[in-house]
Amino acid sequence: MTDNALAQHIARLIEETGPIPLSHFMALALGHPDHGYYMTRDPFGAKGDFTTAPEISQMFGELIGLWLADQWLRQGSPGRVAIVELGPGRGTLMSDLLRATAKIPGMADAAEIHFIEMSPVLREAQKARVPHATWHDSVTTLPPLPLFLVANEFFDALPVTQYQRTRQGWCERYVGLDGERFVPVLAPVPLANDAALPAAMRHADEGAIAEISPAGSAIAEE
Repeated sequence: MTDNALAQHIARLIEETGPIPLSHFMALALGHPDHGYYMTRDPFGAKGDFTTAPEISQMFGELIGLWLADQWLRQGSPGRVAIVELGPGRGTLMSDLLRATAKIPGMADAAEIHFIEMSPVLREAQKARVPHATWHDSVTTLPPLPLFLVANEFFDALPVTQYQRTRQGWCERYVGLDGERFVPVLAPVPLANDAALPAAMRHADEGAIAEISPAGSAIAEE
């Protein structure tokens, strides 16, 4: 095992409890409060690991802002609305969006800006670009206002649950240990009910893998 503190933490957990679901492994890797990927760094740009459209051109956020402005006008220009972004990165998209909506008389005064963000590192970057925003850990604490929701590359970054088709049925994929290496393993007992799987996958060939995002579905339902 490497000297990576997060890897050591997960390895100890597996040693104590046995293999863990892939979704749990991903949740720890991404969101562990002390060592998680998104909790400890700014992953964007040339010094990070990837980039997204708002970091490439301001036009992306400005066009979304114009679309939101059109929707606001179509709804009769309500006096108070919440513009909410899930996983707002550095705050670049919202900053560009607000530059566009500021051109629409009355919209800037009507809009409250809310961010759903778990990373303390990214919250600091967001505060530098959109200092008047309000931050939340969950959508459940948003105010009861007309809602305009923005989510750019948010849902595809959430933990997923995977199932593999075996002779016995669909078995959830877990993460276990082989010596000092993390390895994929299957739950010993197949699903009793495959209703959660996409209908097109239910009769897939042996070895096929189905992937769903309960975390994404839960947020969408909230």
